[in-house]
Amino acid sequence: MRQPRAHSIRPAPTGAPRTVEPSSQGSPQGSPQGSPQGWPPPQQSHPAVPPPFYGAPGAPQPPANVNGLAIAALVTGIVCLLPPLGLVLGAVALGRIRKRGERGTGMAVTGMILSLVSTLLVVAGLTTGAFRDFYDGMRDAADEVSRTRSTFDLRKGQCFNSPGGAIEAEAANVTIVDCAKPHDGEITGSFKITEFRKWPGDKPIEPIAERRCEALNTAYALDTWAVPDTAWLYYYQPSKESWAIGDRSVTCAFAAEKGKLTGSVRTDGTTLDQHQLAFLQSLNPIDAALLEEPEADVEEDQPGNVAWAQTVSATVTGAAAKLKAHPWPAAADKPVADLVEDLEAAGEHWAKMAAATDPDTFWEHYEPAYDGLPTDMGLEARGALKLDVTPPPTEDGGTS
Repeated sequence: MRQPRAHSIRPAPTGAPRTVEPSSQGSPQGSPQGSPQGWPPPQQSHPAVPPPFYGAPGAPQPPANVNGLAIAALVTGIVCLLPPLGLVLGAVALGRIRKRGERGTGMAVTGMILSLVSTLLVVAGLTTGAFRDFYDGMRDAADEVSRTRSTFDLRKGQCFNSPGGAIEAEAANVTIVDCAKPHDGEITGSFKITEFRKWPGDKPIEPIAERRCEALNTAYALDTWAVPDTAWLYYYQPSKESWAIGDRSVTCAFAAEKGKLTGSVRTDGTTLDQHQLAFLQSLNPIDAALLEEPEADVEEDQPGNVAWAQTVSATVTGAAAKLKAHPWPAAADKPVADLVEDLEAAGEHWAKMAAATDPDTFWEHYEPAYDGLPTDMGLEARGALKLDVTPPPTEDGGTS
């Protein structure tokens, strides 16, 4: 709040110039009055001078100014800013206060005392290491705050830890960590829900999130062999409350089903060379096609099974053609050529399955077709291309 400024009023002067009134006797009005000796009176050439003004008795005198250096010394001492500076400012301020009659002695002395205490604390901290410990603690706290992110703000490629390490629990914030360190999950991308205008509930969102996050995860980690079997698809979806304020984003991730993940699983165009990318982009569609096998056997759903076999057959044939067309480095040339031969042999069985008109023909080629696409397919080519060479585990816990 602003305070009214004190002000003083100059009193009127107590003296006034005196004037000479003409006498009512003697000389005619307007004529100079003579002296008894007959001499004319002396002429007054200057008006009367008023007495000097000293002010009315008892009037308050304006207060002395506060020394600016005293204020600076006090402020420096309070905020512990360059402690020795407060001592210097206070000493200079005391000297000026004595010479000029200014106010501020108390502030200057207080500032000097505070600065002296701060100086002693700094010296003690430097000699004992306490100051370094304090600095490290402040730095760690600031780093922790800077790495905290809302689940609304997670970005592709970031690795994170959830509060308490419970990946299944709802979380408003997570901590971003270096992917080389143990972490709970790694963000693979995000998308917006556009299928609903009003809040649909959790259940309608889940299949959309699973389907699209599966695609994002696949594109993010093209080398599926490099993804640990404990890394599962995970996502953050809008809640009813966040939907009400406009949240439509689903954030996808790989997350540890148990324990922690270590190292990034990212293998895409940002981390792979052209040969690695061409190899994985040729073979990965085969795995995706195999996963679409109908649940019902061919006896129960022959059209569905035949259509699936046709898809796999076309995918295998396409992969072989892409691998043939790519100019491979010398170290990978022969391993890739051998892989192409294996694919072409397997493709023949898939083509016969795709053309089957009865279940017996379908089953006749089913096992040979699958055997032509082993889980360790292309292992030598992978080694030549410096890709992961640890095959994914099979259903019985093996690796091939």
